[in-house]
Amino acid sequence: MFIKTLMDLQGHLRGSGVLISFAGRFSQGIIEELGDAVKKHMQSEDRPKNDIYNVFAIFVEQTHNIKNYTASKEGVHYFEQIAGSGIVTIGKCDGVYFVCSGNLIENVDVQILTEKIEKLINLDKKDLKKLYKEQIRRELTPGSQGAGVGLIDIARKSSQPIEYSIVPIDDDLSFFSIKVTV
Repeated sequence: MFIKTLMDLQGHLRGSGVLISFAGRFSQGIIEELGDAVKKHMQSEDRPKNDIYNVFAIFVEQTHNIKNYTASKEGVHYFEQIAGSGIVTIGKCDGVYFVCSGNLIENVDVQILTEKIEKLINLDKKDLKKLYKEQIRRELTPGSQGAGVGLIDIARKSSQPIEYSIVPIDDDLSFFSIKVTV
């Protein structure tokens, strides 16, 4: 039964244009290995260097977001659920690449994440660049993971508006998914 299911999954992934997928806990080593595989695949297709860079940068940002979010939730009673929930896929459909990722998030984080993404979706490239520069110049808040430009940079590199969904799982958790097209 499991082998048939696995074969069906592979067929579905291929049919959806997925080239690389990973599900589970993200470590720096896994991120580096998958990133290297993405670059090599795109180079073998003689893709423009800018496309390779953008897909790689988006992949790295998305996977680091999952890894960092997981680390920030260490100690919560559903940490193990969050830690094992990450997934990323890189694919190609209709001549364009996409990077999709997802993971469990706490429901208390849903509103702020939604607001951040909705703000970015409604900005054009010029306004995204302006927001990026403003954010870089801001003083870092104590305990922050960085300048807070990751999602902005993803939106800047995307050739289409970011797509996302947040699906409630239970009273504590929701599943967040994001798709970026290059």
